[in-house]
Amino acid sequence: MFSDIEIAQKAKMKPILEVGTSIGLTEDDIELYGKYKGKISLDVLKRNESKEDGKLILVTAINPTPAGEGKSTVTIGLGQALCSIGKNAVIALREPSLGPVFGVKGGAAGGGYAQVVPMEDINLHFTGDMHAITAANNLLSAAIDNHIHQGNELRIDSRRIIFKRVLDMNDRALRSIVVGLGGTPNGFLREDGFTITVASEVMAILCLSKDLMDLKERFGRILVAYDLDGNPVYCKDLKVQGAMATLMKDAIKPNLVQTLDNTPAIIHGGPFANIAHGCNSILATKMALKLGDYVVTEAGFGADLGAEKFFDIKCRFGGLKPSCAVIVATIRALKHHGGVKKDSLNVPNVEALAKGIVNLEKQIENVKKYGVPVVVAINKFISDSDEEVGFVQGFCESLGVEVSLTEVWEKGALGGQDLANKVLKTIETEKSNFKVLYDENLSIKEKIETIAKEIYGADGVEFSPAAKKQIGEIERLGLHKVPICVAKTQNSLSDNPGLLGRPTGFNISVKEVKLSNGAGFVVALTGTIMTMPGLPKVPSAAKIDIEEDGTIYGLF
Repeated sequence: MFSDIEIAQKAKMKPILEVGTSIGLTEDDIELYGKYKGKISLDVLKRNESKEDGKLILVTAINPTPAGEGKSTVTIGLGQALCSIGKNAVIALREPSLGPVFGVKGGAAGGGYAQVVPMEDINLHFTGDMHAITAANNLLSAAIDNHIHQGNELRIDSRRIIFKRVLDMNDRALRSIVVGLGGTPNGFLREDGFTITVASEVMAILCLSKDLMDLKERFGRILVAYDLDGNPVYCKDLKVQGAMATLMKDAIKPNLVQTLDNTPAIIHGGPFANIAHGCNSILATKMALKLGDYVVTEAGFGADLGAEKFFDIKCRFGGLKPSCAVIVATIRALKHHGGVKKDSLNVPNVEALAKGIVNLEKQIENVKKYGVPVVVAINKFISDSDEEVGFVQGFCESLGVEVSLTEVWEKGALGGQDLANKVLKTIETEKSNFKVLYDENLSIKEKIETIAKEIYGADGVEFSPAAKKQIGEIERLGLHKVPICVAKTQNSLSDNPGLLGRPTGFNISVKEVKLSNGAGFVVALTGTIMTMPGLPKVPSAAKIDIEEDGTIYGLF
């Protein structure tokens, strides 16, 4: 069996203009970034404004093992499969972050025979969107410190600067730092820190904006600090929102690529779901809905994170109405939730599977709370036994949920045709009655408690003294009537990564609450979640190399 990168390097890609014209784009709609990548003009949305939207299919998952369970692979394979049975389908994905690419989890371009290409470009610099986001964010950080250095007309309290610098790399040493060392020429000494780019408010704003002017206006609303009297200081007070938007003038345009079998894929924005809102841009999804009869998109990690934020944040802001949700499950992950250790996951164990399947049961319940029909996709691994597969199939059938054994990693489109047909059947026979989980006008505590009890299965929420104070500050400013974005471990329904399966009798611990005023939501940090990850003992970066002729090795 070839590695992912070897399969991708053997792909017969079509010129991206040809891929674009297959879904109604013109040559003028696509700005070329080489032969196989392009950016799509936002004029496409205006031109197709009156056109009916296609059907939106969300791919989500159970709580994964640390290695991930192939949700992006299933998303890509489902899109390929729909096209292979004659449907006009478009895939809408997030852009990979360099953090996991060089860390442990890997990229987000799929795997096996269900990949988007050029895989190396997509997983690395792509079209430069991540760099533009980083630059725009750090321009604002520089402007804050410069304003204080140049006399501090706004009377910014340097102890209460809440906007952080960012870097698109796992670098734990930057979590808590001191800036301004070296005396008077280098500014004022203060504590600071870095967040990974994909968890930044600038990333969230990109993914939730409707156009360039909306992006600029949202930048202006970013709460950056408080002054010496406790009043808020916004980005617009520093007058750099226009410069930030200028840096983002190309990044705001969605990127067009293709799968191994030339299915169109729009990739744009890449917030993590454990520490950010986990969905690609509204612009990209809306564009795909105008260009395809069926749009397959994904949201990060399990349904308790990605799907919840997709429904409660992205769909709320974008006016989106999903027709169906696919929950990806693997035998490996279900056995993991049944107590099997990592080195034994490939050994058949129906008893452990029966214990761990409650995680899938809860995620099905979670999606149904939003009124969206569900299909379960068993992402097949070579080690899965027939008895184990049959057990999961029987369990889903007992719940009245369609289930498909999916083999897109091994067989590409052919391995996803059963899933494609069951998704189409579900869309045709089960009406989606989509609704959000909570009223955004509730108090911050009420909204967090609703998510914790309804989605995680918690008994309640414990707020730290700091979180209570921060909630009071946000409510004092009257900026609390917005959705909630919970930062939580992806490995458990709870905020404790060690509580597997479907835990009960626990509380969620909220240690910090932050306002992302430009994005339009409040972030609640739970447990021990970090917004700047670290590299593992043996990072993927140690395996990646390049030859003299430019051939890349070791990239999955």
